[in-house]
Amino acid sequence: MKKLLSITLLGAALLTGTVQAQEETVRIAVDVPYEPMEYRLPSGELTGFDIELGNALCKEIGIDCEWVVQGWDGIIPGLLSRKYDAIMSSMTINEQRRKQVLFSDPYFMPPSAWFVPAKSDIRTPAKETLEGKSIGVQRGTLQDNYATDMYGDVANIKRYSTAGDMVLDMESNRLDIVFLDFPVGKSTLIDSEEGNYKVVGGMITEPKKYFGDGFGIAFRQRDKELAQKFNDALATLKEKGTYDEIFQKYFGTKKQ
Repeated sequence: MKKLLSITLLGAALLTGTVQAQEETVRIAVDVPYEPMEYRLPSGELTGFDIELGNALCKEIGIDCEWVVQGWDGIIPGLLSRKYDAIMSSMTINEQRRKQVLFSDPYFMPPSAWFVPAKSDIRTPAKETLEGKSIGVQRGTLQDNYATDMYGDVANIKRYSTAGDMVLDMESNRLDIVFLDFPVGKSTLIDSEEGNYKVVGGMITEPKKYFGDGFGIAFRQRDKELAQKFNDALATLKEKGTYDEIFQKYFGTKKQ
């Protein structure tokens, strides 16, 4: 009996050690490129707001981040099948996704915006002005859902795997307008294309059923303890000013 108990305790200790070892590295999925949130430098190194903030969160917790590049279409299924432990890829918190994953506290509140070529005659996006037009969106995003529901009956909704693919079709005049997270559109179209594109219609954050509660880190529903560690670390980074430093680096101003 004592021998059996000893073996059982040893097995439990080994199992505990395995779990602890696994927790030293958290695998985080990210879809690239999605500048300035997540993208690669010419060297191939991953960077961006999500990447730097994620690394800072892991450092605060005392664990290592291992970034796993995953296409958006399969990013939630990959989490649920345990390919990685979390998703930190500009994922909007909304009720539909809450049915599948557990979200951290919001770490970023981005508006969405419409982008058109500088010479476009579209001034205010509406059914009348978008009728017969080609609208570009990233497949499976909240912008896809919004544009499809609002204008899918009058316009041609073209879905892309990446924002970069949308930009190529804009440059080739195969799209009339695109709908993106504002920071992404600003970085990929306004800042990098030197006056070739502009924003029309202002910033969009409503209705909430589409635009949710901001970006959050997604975990499996059972991983409440891991999610809480990230929540605690996020609060600490905000108190220290580290969050503001990272935010200012990518967006040129402190978070309000």
